[in-house]
Amino acid sequence: MTSPSPLLYREEKGIARITLNRPEALNALNRELLLALAVRLEQVRAKDAVKAVIVTGAGDKAFSAGADIEYLHRASPLEVREFARLAVSVNHQIETLGKMVVAAINGYALGGGQELAESCMLRVAARHARVGHPEVSIGAIGGFGGTTRLPRLIGKGRAAELLLTGKVITAEEALHLGLVSKVIEPENLLSAAEELLLEILSKSPVAVRLTWEALHRGMNLSLEESALLGADYFGLVAASEDFRTGTKAFLEKTKPAFAGR
Repeated sequence: MTSPSPLLYREEKGIARITLNRPEALNALNRELLLALAVRLEQVRAKDAVKAVIVTGAGDKAFSAGADIEYLHRASPLEVREFARLAVSVNHQIETLGKMVVAAINGYALGGGQELAESCMLRVAARHARVGHPEVSIGAIGGFGGTTRLPRLIGKGRAAELLLTGKVITAEEALHLGLVSKVIEPENLLSAAEELLLEILSKSPVAVRLTWEALHRGMNLSLEESALLGADYFGLVAASEDFRTGTKAFLEKTKPAFAGR
């Protein structure tokens, strides 16, 4: 009997939907799933017809409950390190895909699952979702990027509380912290994620991509260096056809038709 694919995939309206497909294990991340995700992300990167991505989990219980604990328990320290580095690499792929990526958190997003969501540009959550970093509760740490991205998303103090207590919080609490941007009724989650992406896609593709790059790269610079980087990107976007189209439309009080170049 053939094992089901660890990922499900579909495309519609220029938006790819990648679904983590291990519902029997609450979509826990194992090596097979991460490798399949790495391959799929590279395919999406190369596909001009795909403008944006939604990442979600199969079923209504979990986005991803985190790393496969059964594997971690029996793996050697070097194997654990290799597994973590694979996850870090996949999360970096998501973050640098060059296309908008939204995590539609449809249930539990814990540990490695939450770290995957944190690598996405934006996160929306179903009202019943629960998110957090419970790694310390099993003697582990947020080794897939959580100790790096979470402080950048919600601040060092709030991140420290979540990472050090292992507390799992509600979607509403995550919204209050700025960890998710919207809380949606479960039946509307994917359509809301799609609407958010379509709103972004209605803007200049060049400006959106460069805005994300300036934001992402600027987080690791000093305030002055980050502001100067923004100025450089502003000059770069001024060389685009979209910039001329957008500024002309503003002056003429018309709706711009961006070409993405």
